[in-house]
Amino acid sequence: MASKGLLSPDKSKAILQRLKSSANPTDILERHNAVVELVTESPLTKGNKVTLLANGLPTYAAMFKAIQDAKDHINFETFIIEEDDTGRKFADILLQKQAEGVQVNLIYDSIGSSHTSAAFFQRLRDGGIQVVEFNSVNPFKAHSNWLLHPDHRKILIIDGEVAFIGGINISSLYSSRLSGRGEIKGEQMPWRDTDVQIEGPAVAELQKLFLDTWHKQNGPELSQRNYFPALKQEGNALVRVLGSTPGQSNRITFIAYVAAITFAEHSIHMTNAYFVPDSQILDAFIDAAKRGVDVKLVLPTISDSPTASYAARYNYSALLKSGVKIFERRNALLHAKTAVIDGVWSTVGSTNMDYWSLLNDDEVNAVILSHEFAGEIEEMFASDIRESNEIKLQEWKERPLIPRIREWFAHLFSHML
Repeated sequence: MASKGLLSPDKSKAILQRLKSSANPTDILERHNAVVELVTESPLTKGNKVTLLANGLPTYAAMFKAIQDAKDHINFETFIIEEDDTGRKFADILLQKQAEGVQVNLIYDSIGSSHTSAAFFQRLRDGGIQVVEFNSVNPFKAHSNWLLHPDHRKILIIDGEVAFIGGINISSLYSSRLSGRGEIKGEQMPWRDTDVQIEGPAVAELQKLFLDTWHKQNGPELSQRNYFPALKQEGNALVRVLGSTPGQSNRITFIAYVAAITFAEHSIHMTNAYFVPDSQILDAFIDAAKRGVDVKLVLPTISDSPTASYAARYNYSALLKSGVKIFERRNALLHAKTAVIDGVWSTVGSTNMDYWSLLNDDEVNAVILSHEFAGEIEEMFASDIRESNEIKLQEWKERPLIPRIREWFAHLFSHML
């Protein structure tokens, strides 16, 4: 277990105080930590190494290396695994490791992977890989309301020691120069996404999420493996894993976001693929900008969900009037879900800023408290801004009538996005 990595209240307070004193004064750490501890059992862990992975090719390369180095087991949970070149490469290396005696366990979402043939997964099963279909599209096989409860998590765990989470699915869309090429209205667009590789005590918390989902989905009995090895400290990052699932406890990620935005004192820099927040989060952004916080949002220019883009733009006027700065990413299909606040609090994960993601999906995010890592996110954010168009209030007021109508109409269905 990762008990050596857990922080007692006294140690947590002391470490947060030292972290705080090394930057501009802010109490976001103490206040946010106190709020989140009320709604989650996931501990704040110390001694983690967190590596930022921007886009598909670097992420897949890191994943393949970790898989190749696996000695005991591989636990893999994903929303989409396509039956394409990338999906087949993952299948081949997973089958290779299974043949070498490494137990591979896979969870895939039935809706997200609905275009992948049964034969693709049967090949994995025939090779000894344990496979679970999350909430089968066959309602008689589903373990909950599959229409309203997808598994949107992306988790890869190697030997209980190394983990990957973020927004990247398993698809050739992510396998080109920037992140992949997807076709939107006949135009080929690269995909822009973000993952993190985590080593250290926080991996045990991701392992718990995976195994909990496996058991809830009545997965086959797992072979005896060392799923919770003793984990040593690998770095200096404090990490809390936030796993949400529909039900009374599904407000975990929502509360974490609201708390972080509400307590921000200097800056909020967020990148999000589907930005359709509810009124509470929207008000938190507006209030932050009004009290002088530097609030910047990088959002898509083009999306694989045009309705979500129109619904997002419905809120632009209120945000811009409050002082929020909005940038739309050019020349890429933005799919990343990241934020950095006050140069110390960062998050990377699968959670979109929309109703569906915050209320209905199984999601996972890592909250990382580290000035060094926050600096890396800030650099990535600045790079995205350089590749974006800023939305100016006066120009936005003068946009044509037709987009306004589409935005209003999409907003009516925002609870379904």
